[in-house]
Amino acid sequence: MRNGALKICVFAGCMLVFCCGTEAQNVQIHYDTGSALYREYEDRPLITTTVEMFRTDRWGSTFFFVDMDYRSAGIAAAYWEIARELKFWQGNVSMHVEYNGGTPYVKNAFLLGTTYARNNADFTQGFAFTPMYKFIQTLHSPHQFQLTGTWYMYFAARKFSFTGFADWWREPGGDFGDFVLLAEPQGWMHLNRFRGVDGLFNLSIGSELEVSYDFAGRDGLFLIPTLALRWDF
Repeated sequence: MRNGALKICVFAGCMLVFCCGTEAQNVQIHYDTGSALYREYEDRPLITTTVEMFRTDRWGSTFFFVDMDYRSAGIAAAYWEIARELKFWQGNVSMHVEYNGGTPYVKNAFLLGTTYARNNADFTQGFAFTPMYKFIQTLHSPHQFQLTGTWYMYFAARKFSFTGFADWWREPGGDFGDFVLLAEPQGWMHLNRFRGVDGLFNLSIGSELEVSYDFAGRDGLFLIPTLALRWDF
């Protein structure tokens, strides 16, 4: 499962909400190559869909996404994440509240932290960093931490974008170690930015690279690319 999808949206949006309101929704479909590349992932589903929503308001922003993995018999796994940025002041810092959960292997987690976000003047590139306290339900030592960094960059007159996030957290009691790394850089080509394509044809073609270390019960480093389509509403 692509745990995180385009988490970047909430942090890029967090930057935007400092100066203006915005909203965005999209649906993605990813063809996963993990089962072809690694014996450890031979049972990994080939198809993942993601639904995302991001909205701002006068008190901050709300973001959520739902990932679902599919086998021929139906949905094999599901994960969802919802986050709220709270901001009642001027500046680049906001409060962050988040919930993560899923099935079959993701434990319920509740997170509280602070987001620091920066972007350039025309919002074509930026980054954010969020240190968080993380309560992992059912873990024998539930009080942990997570560090999340995100970035986004548009170039070539917004025809292309490079976005991504990296999560690093402590989760003791696993089979391989106490720390987990998950990063998902994505590259997209936005078709409606090309001459001759209707501006309302909101299809993007791209790829994601899942970089994980000691994640989801598997030992070591894995690099798993996908082929992806995205429609923005």
